[in-house]
Parts: sequence; C-alpha cells; structure tokens
Amino acid sequence: MDLDLRKLRYFAAVAEYRHFGRAAEQLYITQPVLSRQIKALEQELECTLLVRTTRSVELTVAGKQLQEEARGILAAVAAAVRRVHDADRGVQRLVVTFSHGLRVSEAIRAFASRHPDVETDLVPSPWWERDAPLRDGRAQVGYLRRPFDDSGLHIIPIGHEPRIACMPATHPLAHRDELTSADLADERMLDTPTRRTSSLEEKFELIASGHGIALVPLSVARSYSRPDLVHIPVTDAPGAETCLAVPVGRHEKLVRDFLEIATATLRHA
Repeated sequence: MDLDLRKLRYFAAVAEYRHFGRAAEQLYITQPVLSRQIKALEQELECTLLVRTTRSVELTVAGKQLQEEARGILAAVAAAVRRVHDADRGVQRLVVTFSHGLRVSEAIRAFASRHPDVETDLVPSPWWERDAPLRDGRAQVGYLRRPFDDSGLHIIPIGHEPRIACMPATHPLAHRDELTSADLADERMLDTPTRRTSSLEEKFELIASGHGIALVPLSVARSYSRPDLVHIPVTDAPGAETCLAVPVGRHEKLVRDFLEIATATLRHA
C-alpha cells in the first residue's frame, strides 16, 4: 500500500496534541474531517492507532510506533522538498545536526568565512536517537555525543567530556563535592531504558521533582543550570565521547571542507 502523507500529518497532529479538536485547529480543518481521515488511515493500515474516550485520546502500541516513524518520514520529506527548491534556485546549503550542549558555532563561523555563499542550517539532534537527522536526510554532517548507532557512518573522534550526577538540591547527596558509582548504586537513575523523556527540559523537571538522578555530560548540565538542581562530578563514571559523523559515501566538496575545518576547530576548542 502507499502511505498517504496527508493522513500521516493528520495523525501526527493528533498524536502530539492527544485531542482531535486542538489538532483540527492546528491543521485548519474541521474535527469531523480529521476523524474520518484518521479512521481511513487505520483501515488502510489494518490496525488501531488511537483509543478514543470522551475526555482523551491515547496511542495504542501501534500508534506509538507510527508516531516514531512519522517524525522521520515527515522530516525526510520536508528535507527533500527543501533540497529540490534549493536546486531550483541554485542555493548551496550545508545542514549540521548537533547533540544538546555541544557548541558547533565556532566551526560554523570558520566554515562560513571560507564559504560565504553557502547557507548553513542547524538541526538539534534528539538525545534518544542522535543519528536520526543523518539517516532521514535532514542533515549532512553531525557533531554528536556517543553512544549512537554508527553503522553506515564515517566517524571522526573529537574529544571527551565528563559525566556528572544531576540531582535535586534537597537530595541527601547534594552536599557532596564528588561521588563514585558506588554512591549511586541504590539510587533511581533516569535513563533511556527506564523512562525515555521527550525532551531534556522534561528530564530535568522530573529530576527536580524527585523522580530520580541522571548522569549527564558536563556541557548539558551547564546548558540547563537551575537553582533547584545540583551537579556533582562522578569520579569513576566513563566520559562521553564527542565526534563528527557523516553518512558513508558523502563526497560533496562542501561536506569534505566542513569536516576538515570542524575537526581542527573543535579539537582545538
């Protein structure tokens, strides 16, 4: 079957808002039309995507999977349309994705000084799937923090940064100058397998609310500093490796030039 992108966009809006009325307003269509389109999508896929009640809309297991797939599909389509428009206008563009907390601006400035006619865009990389923008076509180069799936990617190591424990300021360990992994052995840790959050803001809000502790890279902690959280070094925690990543087979001159400039600039920084 052919997947209807319009229906997929409609579903993505309902999945985001968990409400047909608000999704319909965002899409500038009526709620009955939206309901019919979602029902048609479920019939085409031969599975239930949403569980509707009078007060809420919840995703089924299949619906959650389609929401994940929709993000990549719709992003890839938007990137492809942009590339077509760029080709039509003769625009050269380099898109760089980056992990939260990592600063790629110095490399962007150095690249722009050599290539003033190239438009440079930045795409934040989702922390739970850092390689996604490289695989779905949204970005050509990534400045990323491991771990991520590096199959099919050319990796250039840049450096390491320490991981630190982030916890509420009221936590019993919050007065310590440093910790070890043994100190955290009995603590509830917020990590991807136990509770994946949709954003780092949500993750830090959960930590501040007493839902657990997280080991985060130093640059992330500095970017999300707040008075109700403390950050404490963990002396034996493995560091986070930073690297440049590019899909294998990308040989465009702009990509090669950026990798050369960024490698020197970021390693020096």
